[in-house]
Amino acid sequence: MSLLRNTLTQSSLTMSSRILGFVRDILIAAKIGAGSVGDAFVTALILPNLFRRIFAEGAFAQAFVPAYARTLEAEGKEAAEEVARQTMRGLFAVTAGLVIVAELTMPWLMRAFHGGYPPESESFQLAILLTRITMPYLACMALAALLSGVLNSAGRFVLSAGAPTLLNIFLITAALMGDSAPQTAVYASWAVVFAGVAQAALLWWGVTRQKVSLSLGVPRLTPAVKKIIALAIPGTIAASGTQINIMVSQLLASFEEGAKSWLFYADRLYQLPLGIVGVAVGVAILPRLARAARAENTGGTHRLMDDGIGLAMALTVPAAIALMVAPAYLVEGLYARGAFTLYDAGQSGQALVHYGWGVPAFVLIKVLAPGFFAREDTKTPMRFALMTVALNTVLGAGLFFWFKAQGWDGFPGLAIATSVAAWVNATMLFIGLRARGWYRPGRRLISRLVSVTLASLAMGGALIFLLNNPQLLQDNIAYGKFVEVLTFIAVGAAVYGVAAILFGAVRPSDLKGFRRRGAS
Repeated sequence: MSLLRNTLTQSSLTMSSRILGFVRDILIAAKIGAGSVGDAFVTALILPNLFRRIFAEGAFAQAFVPAYARTLEAEGKEAAEEVARQTMRGLFAVTAGLVIVAELTMPWLMRAFHGGYPPESESFQLAILLTRITMPYLACMALAALLSGVLNSAGRFVLSAGAPTLLNIFLITAALMGDSAPQTAVYASWAVVFAGVAQAALLWWGVTRQKVSLSLGVPRLTPAVKKIIALAIPGTIAASGTQINIMVSQLLASFEEGAKSWLFYADRLYQLPLGIVGVAVGVAILPRLARAARAENTGGTHRLMDDGIGLAMALTVPAAIALMVAPAYLVEGLYARGAFTLYDAGQSGQALVHYGWGVPAFVLIKVLAPGFFAREDTKTPMRFALMTVALNTVLGAGLFFWFKAQGWDGFPGLAIATSVAAWVNATMLFIGLRARGWYRPGRRLISRLVSVTLASLAMGGALIFLLNNPQLLQDNIAYGKFVEVLTFIAVGAAVYGVAAILFGAVRPSDLKGFRRRGAS
């Protein structure tokens, strides 16, 4: 399969999951809202979401796939199966242990994750209950991560990209069943766990169909497994810097009631381009980069990186412009109903505008990091990630409390810090690759990025025109704000598509060449 086809497969399935995710978020926002119950529920999702994005969205795979693929090519299927089997056993044992420790220490853990609320408050106690329910999801995601890595190494992307859809289906069902905010939160927390079990079972079935024999049991730390662990731990940290930064922001946000929920729903919107484009390109490009690096095909690795960045930015920059131009409008149209008020939408929009200008950096991290992982260098991007986590923590806390001291909302400062940290991380990754001679962008890519920027600005101008002339949509849309916003997005996409062709950001010859290079 070509890189383009792998990316499109990953993206289309991720898009389907994200659409269901929006339905899920709309229902949960309407049932739970953005108050103290909403903050407790968001707290219960912090660790599951962190592990889901680390594992299910490719960060662990970026560390595991090159080592597994190398063993498969050098020593054969049986040796690779043994490596995967022992790695899976070790990974499951560690995460199961973490779950047990977390369950036993949950009241103390919540002082860190939900410390803005007093321990005797209903929100604090509800957060303890809900997080205890969701914690086993971590072990399920550990299994799903490794199984997805095995499937991706075999060029099978459908199940690994489609499995997250199960989480949305379970959560939608739970939201429909709930009659009150607390009840919906409890049902949704149980749905997270059931979905994790279902995802792991589906992927295990997929691996079995590939004639790969895996099983749980007592792990053995063979030399090959030790090497994978040594690579996987820093690699997972490196690929998860953005997610850790988001978690840090959520911890600080507990000191402002409702802020966790406002950040959460803003996060859901900007994660759309990150999940569809950044993760998809990163997952699809990694195995090919690993093969090109092992073959010492320098020109091939540079072209693959150019293609990955070009494709990612062509799809991401216009999304970033849209998020910056119309943040509150988008949140209001998608989420403002039921318990999630217009005020909540405006507050969430304050965070979304700052996440928006960070979106290209979030995606670049996903595309640039595989340049290190493909060469089994996971420590360098880990150092970069840890540096940016420290930057995000200090800057986020500083802005949050300084904004509060000025009498402003503090939570937008957390979004600003997350985006600044992402740009610093992406810049360090680029400089690191260039300094090692592992990547040097071609003139064609630079020209394409200029064209993408011009086309995106043209789209932004069209969106601003629509915002300043709301009657153009309101007079022609008979099905409410939600459909109005979808039409707004469709118009922006159409304008960008035309502008991209006119400015040369997208050419048919580019796609044909992309397929040929991906197949080579």
